[in-house]
Amino acid sequence: MATPDTPMFRQYVELKAQAPDALLFFRMGDFYELFFDDARLAAEVCELTLTSRNKDDPDPIPMAGVPHHAAKGYLQTLVDRGHKVAIADQVEDPKKAKGLVRREIVRIVSPGIGLDPEDLPAREPCWLVSVVQDGERWGLASLDVSTGDLRVTEPLDRLALEDELERIQAREVVLAEGLELEVQGARVERVPAWEIDESAARQRLHAVLGVSDLAGFGAEDLGPALSAAAAVLDHAEGALKSTLPQITRIRPYASTGFMVLDAATRRNLELTKPLAGTGRKGTLLGLLDRTATAMGGRLLREHIAYPLLDVRAIHRRLDAVDALVRDNPSRRRLRELLKGVSDLERLASKLAQQTANARDLVALGTGLDRLPALFGEVEAHKPLAHLLPGDLAEDVAATISATLVDEPPATITEGGLLRAGVDPELDELVTLSREGKGIIASLQEREREATGISSLKVRYNRVFGYFIEVSRANLHKAPEHYIRKQTLTNAERFITPELKELEEKVLGADERRKALEHQRFVELREDLVRHVPRIQALAGTIAALDVHCALAQVASDNRYVRPELDTSLRIEIEAGRHPVVECMELEERFVPNDIVLDPQGRQLVIVTGPNMSGKSTVMRQTALIALMAQIGSFVPADRARIGLCDRVFTRVGASDDLATGRSTFMVEMSETANILHHATERSLVLLDEIGRGTSTYDGLAIAWAVAETLHDRIRARTLFATHYHELVELADSRPNVANVSVAISLWGERILFLRRLKEGGASRSYGIQCARLAGMPKEVVERAKGLLRELEKHAARNPTPQLSLFGARPPEPEEDTQTDELREALEAVDPDTLSPREALDALYRLKELVR
Repeated sequence: MATPDTPMFRQYVELKAQAPDALLFFRMGDFYELFFDDARLAAEVCELTLTSRNKDDPDPIPMAGVPHHAAKGYLQTLVDRGHKVAIADQVEDPKKAKGLVRREIVRIVSPGIGLDPEDLPAREPCWLVSVVQDGERWGLASLDVSTGDLRVTEPLDRLALEDELERIQAREVVLAEGLELEVQGARVERVPAWEIDESAARQRLHAVLGVSDLAGFGAEDLGPALSAAAAVLDHAEGALKSTLPQITRIRPYASTGFMVLDAATRRNLELTKPLAGTGRKGTLLGLLDRTATAMGGRLLREHIAYPLLDVRAIHRRLDAVDALVRDNPSRRRLRELLKGVSDLERLASKLAQQTANARDLVALGTGLDRLPALFGEVEAHKPLAHLLPGDLAEDVAATISATLVDEPPATITEGGLLRAGVDPELDELVTLSREGKGIIASLQEREREATGISSLKVRYNRVFGYFIEVSRANLHKAPEHYIRKQTLTNAERFITPELKELEEKVLGADERRKALEHQRFVELREDLVRHVPRIQALAGTIAALDVHCALAQVASDNRYVRPELDTSLRIEIEAGRHPVVECMELEERFVPNDIVLDPQGRQLVIVTGPNMSGKSTVMRQTALIALMAQIGSFVPADRARIGLCDRVFTRVGASDDLATGRSTFMVEMSETANILHHATERSLVLLDEIGRGTSTYDGLAIAWAVAETLHDRIRARTLFATHYHELVELADSRPNVANVSVAISLWGERILFLRRLKEGGASRSYGIQCARLAGMPKEVVERAKGLLRELEKHAARNPTPQLSLFGARPPEPEEDTQTDELREALEAVDPDTLSPREALDALYRLKELVR
């Protein structure tokens, strides 16, 4: 499709070449237009009308447009769908342009670099990530432009890097061309391979942070991580077409300092996303997030992704939650005060970028105003003393309060922003503007009296300014000094020297007032930028306090207890409950259960019982209780002692992975292999129905071998749910294997799930009873019962020898004369010396032997 050879389209092509992988929003008057494939895609995604630019041509150019004032919504839709958009605006006044209006790409919007913090989910971060590989070393940097949070780490290996990417849940990842790395759920931005020059990266970071070295941030000894940080900064600044003054520090961390949760575990435990559906309902985050601020909501999400491994740090969090659980009145007051604190993190970022409007600054000041009362309440709790800031930025709040009105308009160019008394010159212009309009209004009454024209009006429009309007019926009364300006059908419009003098005075004052007020607001905003680091520090403290209050509220509402944390390998839970399931509207009461895992005697616990009896719930609640304890939360139990867990692995449920062509069984085996390769004795492993995706003997053999490996070599604390009842025999040959089963009660042909764990293995699966409960047609259930009886009788008559892995010897082969003859005939054949005819004859002889 040819591009018309016009100045406008040449300009379009030049701009498109600057961002070839982005949709180009090309400003034309009051619309943003898209052309060619960009138009087709945007029309499909945003449900726009697809038109064409040159309809009369045999090959018209596809075109779609969105109004300038409504572009924000369309941009957000495209970005939410993973697209990247370049915004080409007019950068000169069309009225003053000589020829074609100059246009430039003013910014690029993508999933990792949102258009405006207000358009982002308030309780979710927006991570832009960069990964650098330097030989065997890896560097990873994460940047949230909306808050100025820059973090770096150097994972130990590729697997640790992939685990960290899974934890971060980035929206966009910047990778050098040629770097093969699997990234799930994020837009991947490929950039030319950059030179990994750590020295240049250091200088870049020195300039951004305004320091001479990185020792003060604890980042001086890092290598590839600094290159990754420089790369992510370059990408963000290139997209925004500006610097990033909101970045005031760099935060290095070691990914080994936190419990590791791989993708399967996060998914199976439904930590932040439900297995089915969208949103947060049914997730651990949805249950625990009772935070009052967006900052607290984001920090709680981070705590769930990064459970601690430092027992002292965990106890410090638990002490804070404990103090708030015990003091209900104080907790209520704190939560009420927190509700009035706006998102200081994102407001500080907008302030640093000079995009904050007057309402943003008022929200910032109002939030800061609450801090003296908030932290005054905190002072009453010793376990919260570490959260007391030395600086409450009261001067910032006072400056904003003294300068801006309580309810300013949304725009900053139309006036109405500053309080009276802030600027004498501005006050004079406001008075002049207000009084001038009053004088003009009084002029109408004077002219009516002087002329005797009761219908005379003094009006205003942008073309003529102020004018006197006289109806045609009263034209004969118009004085001679009236100067005719415009003739209408039913009236004439006039001006007078006095009226034009007043107009110049009033309108000039109004325009000067607006310009001066805008100037004073910009000066205020620029002056406040230097306080951004103080505001960011306060935001972090407030978020931590908010999280403690939220966890205390959940604990109080749901009867949670403080867990005991230590460095032992014992997990002991009395009357544990699934935190999410127990809060659902169920037809039956939730039944708590005890769980004990210990290297001595109960290191591997085999869990048996029918389908739907609650095995998976017990396993998941054990993992969730351990995780909640290590984020510093109280837990749903009567008592819980948790020996620190370095990793939690879950192999619960399965489905085909259509994207990679893997079957249910292959997904199951891959996840199990990952566990066996990386679990340690300090890990908590949950396995459900290993081996069920293949034949009975293959599945049983795999399940048995996996269980042996976990017990003998890895020695990880393990809950192993299975329908292979033969596995209960492991307890006879292994000292640290125990059996438990879910109790049931039979009432005739019906099964009643008691949901209670009891010692010992289950004797049968009760699959047919479960099928009846699931609504299987009666004739199918009855036929299945009949077949089961026949199979059991056949098994009794022809018992199948147990596999050698259970201790019995395999059966001796019976004599087979035919087999011996076949073997002898085959051994007599020398395929290297046979002619084709002789080979065919030999094949026929072998066939006769088989017959």
